[in-house]
Amino acid sequence: MPQGAPVLELHGITKSFGGVEALRGVDFALRAGEIHGLVGENGAGKSTLMKIIAGTHADFSGRFMLDGCETRFRSSRDAIGAGIAMVHQELSVAPDLSVAENVFLGTQPIGRLGLVQWRRMTREAGEQLARLGVDIDPRQRMGDLPIGLQQLVEITRVLFSGARIVILDEPTSALSPPEVERLFGVLRRLRQEGRSMVFISHFIDDILRVSDVVTVFRNGRKVAEMPAASTDKGQLIHAMIGRGGGELEESYTHDIVLPRPTAEPPVLRVARLALGRSLRDVSLDVRPGEVLGVYGFMGSGQLDLARVLFGKLKPERGELAVGGRTVRLRSTASARRAGIAYVPESRRSMLFHQEPIYKNVSISILDRISSVLLRPSRERAIAQRQVQQLQIRPPRVELDLGMLSGGNQQKVGLAKWLTYPPKVLILCEPTRGMDVGAKTDVANIIRELRSRGLAIIVLSTEPETVLSLADRIVVLKRGMVVREFVDETVSKDRLLQVA
Repeated sequence: MPQGAPVLELHGITKSFGGVEALRGVDFALRAGEIHGLVGENGAGKSTLMKIIAGTHADFSGRFMLDGCETRFRSSRDAIGAGIAMVHQELSVAPDLSVAENVFLGTQPIGRLGLVQWRRMTREAGEQLARLGVDIDPRQRMGDLPIGLQQLVEITRVLFSGARIVILDEPTSALSPPEVERLFGVLRRLRQEGRSMVFISHFIDDILRVSDVVTVFRNGRKVAEMPAASTDKGQLIHAMIGRGGGELEESYTHDIVLPRPTAEPPVLRVARLALGRSLRDVSLDVRPGEVLGVYGFMGSGQLDLARVLFGKLKPERGELAVGGRTVRLRSTASARRAGIAYVPESRRSMLFHQEPIYKNVSISILDRISSVLLRPSRERAIAQRQVQQLQIRPPRVELDLGMLSGGNQQKVGLAKWLTYPPKVLILCEPTRGMDVGAKTDVANIIRELRSRGLAIIVLSTEPETVLSLADRIVVLKRGMVVREFVDETVSKDRLLQVA
């Protein structure tokens, strides 16, 4: 573990949002050449503290010390000027700009005549991406990339910005195992250069593998700090939640027995679906009261499959049938009319963070609850029932969504569809970026919906997610279904081998 005086110290930091105390008297220190892991349940205060360091939150109490001198940033620009940069959990990319422009966002190379040096920028962006093992055209439009590749581009921008303190909030949440390994290799090289990093993750194994020291947050307080080398997963989970990890989380490293499928006809049937290079003759089905898991590494085609099934993308060929009737999903509205609901992998794209919880819940059913005039009282009553049923915290429907933790935002995303349940529910990365407690809550919600007879498709790059939820599993690789696991024994290792 690195020794010497901290480059950054926080003393007694307290921060509130709308009367809700997010941080209470927190102390934190970061040394040069240190990777400092940060863990805690959703809403524990981890991201709030890091946003204070990164200048996003300027209104707080307590002392902020940088290089031994007290300071206070008024904006993220102040933090960047001091050599501090952050990769946020919710990506801050510019989708209409190129990959190269996103890598050099705000720092484009300028020539003597004051013009952007486009060729140099494209070349250097490609070189930086290659250091992370990313092989994409830097001239490509950012918004055309899947969420995992967008995450790698943003990580590239921050890691190679020259910042001496780098904060990474859930950087591996959308990455495949090989990409995680490449990222860890870069972090270790930066550590050798003397740079300091804070690594926030709900993947506790990742925290222990890459960190020098780990700090645990619970309910807005720092409750523990320990060397990673002498700490195990069980200790960290116990410190996070005050209970043993076995009560909340299964490792799914051993064999899982999948049940025999029912004889009921499928609610949704897909045959020979094709879309460019991302989907090639994909066929699958899902029955009522069944969870179909679709597993594969990032870029294997799951996200495009979900978008086709919800009418966001038009396939080149193939057939879809809902309830035995062939349908053509020309838009998301037609998919909704057919009884298909979709919760995407990015919470930012499906929710309104500046609006209250009740408006986010009612947005998908406004046409059913109001023909002419909106009735906020009815919207709030409907939302309150969902808040109670899904145990959304804090349980205040008037609170802006952006004040909730990521796990509770995901519950709101589910709540949108549960007042008038659909026939088919498509969930992309439903537990991405969540702590073990929030994952268990969402998993229980999904199992409850299955028991009501809903047909559910869970698409994920996390083998643990599909193993914990699915009754059947199909594995996608390079746009093709390469294996189906049904009525048999399967393990994480087998999934990884097939993918």
